[in-house]
Amino acid sequence: MMYDIDKLVLVPDDIDLGRSPLAGHLDAETYVLGAFNPALTRLPNGNLLMMVRVAEALREPVFDNHIHSIRWEDMNGGQFVLDEWPLEHVDTADPRKFMLRSGGWKIMALTSLSWLLPVELTPDGTERVAIHYDRAIGPRNSLQCYGVEDARISKVGERWLMTTCSVSPERHSTTLYTSDNGLDWTFADIVLDHQNKDMLIFEGLIDGHYWAQTRPLGDLYFAYPPGSEWRAGPSINLAHSPDALFWKPHARPGIRPHAATLATARMGGGSPPVLTRGIEAGGWLTLWHGVEPKEIVGIYRTYWSILDADDPSIVLRTDDAPLLEANPELTRPLEHQMYVRDVVFTTGIADGGDHYVVASGEADLACRITHIPKSRFAP
Repeated sequence: MMYDIDKLVLVPDDIDLGRSPLAGHLDAETYVLGAFNPALTRLPNGNLLMMVRVAEALREPVFDNHIHSIRWEDMNGGQFVLDEWPLEHVDTADPRKFMLRSGGWKIMALTSLSWLLPVELTPDGTERVAIHYDRAIGPRNSLQCYGVEDARISKVGERWLMTTCSVSPERHSTTLYTSDNGLDWTFADIVLDHQNKDMLIFEGLIDGHYWAQTRPLGDLYFAYPPGSEWRAGPSINLAHSPDALFWKPHARPGIRPHAATLATARMGGGSPPVLTRGIEAGGWLTLWHGVEPKEIVGIYRTYWSILDADDPSIVLRTDDAPLLEANPELTRPLEHQMYVRDVVFTTGIADGGDHYVVASGEADLACRITHIPKSRFAP
């Protein structure tokens, strides 16, 4: 589907690595593998803020018959170092990571380390106003030693809440940051444990409680009975909390993949659920991603559902047609930097009046802003 405003607003060449948290730490050249998957929120001054994931990678990760990765360690006030593994012990088929062949389970390391960069946009999200390198967020403790990824921002009352994925050998966890102005962030705590990704806090309370979508991962799922409308595998679950720190899983399931289509065989949360405004028969609008199996990475598309305002385990409306798909025309000028294709990953939403401003990562490479009319979600 075509939209009037649909453009890239930040690409890798816009990032100044001389102002990166890694600058001056490594005796090796790095480059921006991607500047993508931006959280989105509206600031008190009316401008929009993206919290962009910057994946900073080694220009030459392989040398001396070893592959190398970047790690933060808590020494000398915190520093970045290089680790190395013999090439014969790794699988490098996926350009984003490498797998270690030892051990009785899957063990991987990354070819890049991610940090978060606040980028301020005009109120409509179409132009950059400022890049706030002085407020960049990088690893600060051992549970983040391989990076901080994929922020999502929700404004609940007068407080901004930002969930992030923190990556380390200790756990692949969800961590929470808070802010009083949407620009200056304080680390709060770890809130979800190992491999629970895409945590999206609802932009509002339900019966005095915070609610969130979560997405636990694993290598084992139990089968639905033959003939079920549902497909076993990763799905979007729900949790609630009295304080946004301690979360209890909700007993009823959230959004599950349908057995009738491969397009959403794997799914996860996209943008934080927002209460619809100006849409008949409204509720919580949630944008989420579905992944169709293809080669190594798959095809990522954005879909939508509207959940009941009082019980978000009830899906009022949804659409099997994708809301957003990867747009090769947008990334054509970046062809020399492309390393994955068929990927759009929506991570932010803001009210724009008669439309929503939607922020996505395009091709794990750049930040995409799309204006989607609210009429698109009407019955």
